[in-house]
Amino acid sequence: MVNTASAPTPATKLSVVNLAARQRMLSQRTILQTLLAAEGSPPMLTAARQTFQLFCDSHDELMRTARQMEPALAQRITQTYRGAQGVGPVIDSFMQRARHALDAVERGSPLRERAIADLVATTDDVLVALNTATSAFDQIARHKEEQIMNELTHIVTDIQSVAREAKVVSFNAQVIAARAGDQARGFAVVANVLSGITTEIDRQSKRAMELTRKSRLAA
Repeated sequence: MVNTASAPTPATKLSVVNLAARQRMLSQRTILQTLLAAEGSPPMLTAARQTFQLFCDSHDELMRTARQMEPALAQRITQTYRGAQGVGPVIDSFMQRARHALDAVERGSPLRERAIADLVATTDDVLVALNTATSAFDQIARHKEEQIMNELTHIVTDIQSVAREAKVVSFNAQVIAARAGDQARGFAVVANVLSGITTEIDRQSKRAMELTRKSRLAA
């Protein structure tokens, strides 16, 4: 049996995408626990308030995170929540009705059944809204990951280019050292060390490129 009273993971420990996705679970848990609390269970009322508070805190955290994004990405989230077809009003309505229902249950108000019915009526709409919000955050996360991968690819390419140039320098130094004989013995040692370093750089950069390729395929 699922323990509906257990406290979910704190919001700060989740990535923004997981945080957005978890809102769906929290919304449904809030509704379920409120229904159980209405049957006369004080512990369940406490659990419902904790779950709802976590939903609100997570929502605030998502909004703070969105405001800290670069302007274009922040605008995309703003459009998702507050645009013409934005999901913000639906989520706001859910929070208002949840708060009202919890207060009505706690007071034993004769209007609590109506308040709970209004809350339950938001189930499908709030799920759709939260799915839309999660998709927006997921798209942004994927976009940022792609940017990082592209930047990493450019960095590795530059490293490989430098390594190739260093190999040429090392080879020329070895040739010069061989022609100079014993007088260039120390120079030859340095040239050999440089050759080893460039070989290792080349090996590691190829490994980085392979990891980048695998990351792209796994995305």
